[in-house]
Amino acid sequence: MTEIMECDVLIVGGGPSGLSAAIRLKQLSPDMNVILLEKGSEIGAHILSGAVMDPKALDELIPDWKEKGAPLNVPVTQDRFCFLSRDSRVRMPTPPQMKNHGNYIISLANLCRWLAGQAEGLGVQIFPGFPAAEVIIEEGAVRGVRTGAFGVAKDGTHKDTYQEPMELRAKVTLLGEGCRGSLTEKLMKEFGLRRDGAPQTYGIGIKEIWQVDPAKHQPGRVEHTIGWPMDSKTYGGSFLYHIEDNQVAVGFVVGLDYENPHLDPFKEFQRYKTHPTVRPLFEGGKRLAYGARALNEGGWQAIPKLSFPGGALIGCGAGFLNVPRIKGSHTAMKSGMLAAEAVVADALDSYESNLRNSWVGKELYGVRNVRPAFRYGLLAGLVYAALDTYIFRGKAPWTFKHHADHACLKPADQCAKIAYPAPDGVVTFDRLSSVYLSNTNHEEDQPCHLTLKDASVPVAHNLPVYDAPEQRYCPAGVYEIVEEGDAKRLQINAQNCVHCKTCDIKDPTQNIVWTTPEGGGGPNYPNM
Repeated sequence: MTEIMECDVLIVGGGPSGLSAAIRLKQLSPDMNVILLEKGSEIGAHILSGAVMDPKALDELIPDWKEKGAPLNVPVTQDRFCFLSRDSRVRMPTPPQMKNHGNYIISLANLCRWLAGQAEGLGVQIFPGFPAAEVIIEEGAVRGVRTGAFGVAKDGTHKDTYQEPMELRAKVTLLGEGCRGSLTEKLMKEFGLRRDGAPQTYGIGIKEIWQVDPAKHQPGRVEHTIGWPMDSKTYGGSFLYHIEDNQVAVGFVVGLDYENPHLDPFKEFQRYKTHPTVRPLFEGGKRLAYGARALNEGGWQAIPKLSFPGGALIGCGAGFLNVPRIKGSHTAMKSGMLAAEAVVADALDSYESNLRNSWVGKELYGVRNVRPAFRYGLLAGLVYAALDTYIFRGKAPWTFKHHADHACLKPADQCAKIAYPAPDGVVTFDRLSSVYLSNTNHEEDQPCHLTLKDASVPVAHNLPVYDAPEQRYCPAGVYEIVEEGDAKRLQINAQNCVHCKTCDIKDPTQNIVWTTPEGGGGPNYPNM
């Protein structure tokens, strides 16, 4: 028999938006019954971000966060913005949006763990390890979700550990699943939430944490680069953040509208670390953690309709990243707070207008044209960004449009192959040793959570046309073309999946369907 739990508000996702919504609901209505579901094994297990945080939303949500011990321990002390060529570096003026005075270098995973403690202290019920697998829609409105079943074998039979899905029913359901949330995408189609908006566009962010020589460590130093190893047509860049305890967070972001199917974001990141001005930082150090996550880059014009009958979208599932600032946690938090306020006021339809008229809307509107300008190349993007910042001041009388990332790949025979150096095991590494550091784990005897609409497409179409790009755009080695005699097939190593969602975004035929695995599966990031 299916177990049913009822509540006033159900929140799906234990990221910054979901936790902020939960806290705000209980601040405004202490007697409200609020339940939050998180698919990771614990709060923070699936959270990955750079991250330099603007504390603006946190100041509003919990003004005494310093006294309560929020893990914002490293204020930014230096900003650097540089252009890399193959062998050199040129320091450039730091754009106003990228100046970080008053911001903090943080682990977003650890901030979410702290927020969860604040939420539980207010009476929020948090259930980690329970993925929301299906939305309950009755009479044209969302009434809650069903969790995934436990203990289902690969062949669909029930193991001794089988547990039926649970239904969580609520008056209001807030979806804060993060970038490319599976239920969020389904509801956008169900209710036509993107009918009047531009398609979302994305990047893939790949990150490592290193322990470095104390003599090389500069707490609070923030550095971003553009240029090499990206070509001039491809959007991307690096970050280096010096955090506490002689640790450095290093990462690379590649826009998923790239054209060359031979491009490998993971190997571009590894190659970046070989730059003569970057490599010395890591020599003699130790790599501690690895992970990857897709991020929304569409901004203002890609925000969908935010409310639907019975609920609303919050956080990065809707897409509130400020790309020029390289920040989205503060806007995600504010979206959760605004949705909570609309719920308590029994005016959920007011949430979207309130958000667009808030500082979130003003911030995103002012930079709406910067990211799409880079479709014309690095130089054109930089020139336009300067004009938009200093001349138009974000008020140009036009708004550039986006295009769907999966439609941007060119056939492999029209693009140059890229020669990547072999990993040296010192500062550069292979995929599998990297995935090991993500602590990724899935119950092996379960149905594959990565399915194909048409099993013939990878070999019949993607391989001859695009040289099987899924082997390269996945940062975890999930997809592999294997030969069996004269035949070839796509092997899906789902146990490697770090839940980045890149495959769901970049697959050129949109043939891959990402669904939730058994509860608690996926990465277990300690402090990403």
